[in-house]
Amino acid sequence: MGTERKAYFALALVCLVWGVSWVGTKEAVRYMPPFQMVGIRQILAGSAYVLYFLLRGAKLPRKKEWYPILLLSVLSFMISNGLATLGVKLTTAGLSAIMGAIFPLWLVMILAIRGKNRIPPLAWIGILVGFSGVCIVFYEHLHELFNFSFLGGITLGLIASLAWAYATIYTKEFALDFNPYHSIGWQMLISGIVITVIVQISGEVIPLKEIKLYTWSAIFFLVVVSSIIAFLAYLYALQKLPTGIVSVYAYVNPIVAVLAGSLFTGEPLTVLIITGSLVTLAGVYIVNRALHKKAEEAVPQTDV
Repeated sequence: MGTERKAYFALALVCLVWGVSWVGTKEAVRYMPPFQMVGIRQILAGSAYVLYFLLRGAKLPRKKEWYPILLLSVLSFMISNGLATLGVKLTTAGLSAIMGAIFPLWLVMILAIRGKNRIPPLAWIGILVGFSGVCIVFYEHLHELFNFSFLGGITLGLIASLAWAYATIYTKEFALDFNPYHSIGWQMLISGIVITVIVQISGEVIPLKEIKLYTWSAIFFLVVVSSIIAFLAYLYALQKLPTGIVSVYAYVNPIVAVLAGSLFTGEPLTVLIITGSLVTLAGVYIVNRALHKKAEEAVPQTDV
């Protein structure tokens, strides 16, 4: 198999695994507190990354690198991953995946509020299309707006995607002096330890011996297949394929999550959910396309 085929295979793996991971997360927290599961998952995955880099001779982060690592551990894993996991427990894997997929819309809005960049008109159109899709998805859930558990899950999903968007902006603007792939293990490990300490103090835990084998299987999938194998596949695809092609995973994941949730856990799959999902992802695509086009136009042209 040639390098390009391997890269496309890696990308396909990412699209499939990260989509199914929403369902895996739903199943992992079915019989245990969400934040306890998050803590265990991140400690195991973070330890694997840290040991991998240390065994390859990587040095410990320098003093000035700890600040962005600590901040990103809070934004990306304590807030984003933690709240997204709780949101999955309160709603469905498919709806949670859709909430996660709109983070590019948050990117545009954050940049607009901060006045950092002039947002192209096409991006604003994409935002309107994206949120229109969300409205379509939730049209048949209007009766659940007074269900505080369901509404809370949706709100948590939106906050989680907002935190991920801000973490993305911070990484691009302020965290350029360290290797983000090296630091991700420390981010996971630190956040996992902090979350575990907090849940132990709060008492929102169950004894490890009471965790069902089924739950451990779901956690094993999330740690080994999703956090390690799929992430490495993502890095490989990113190195071998254009970024625009690799970014397709953001549009495929929610579709896979909706289908997998319906197939494996019986989550509802209706015409409105399918239509709304496609409209939302179309909006996200328009936003990404507008930003990429602006970035290309900003690159100075040279005569050959």
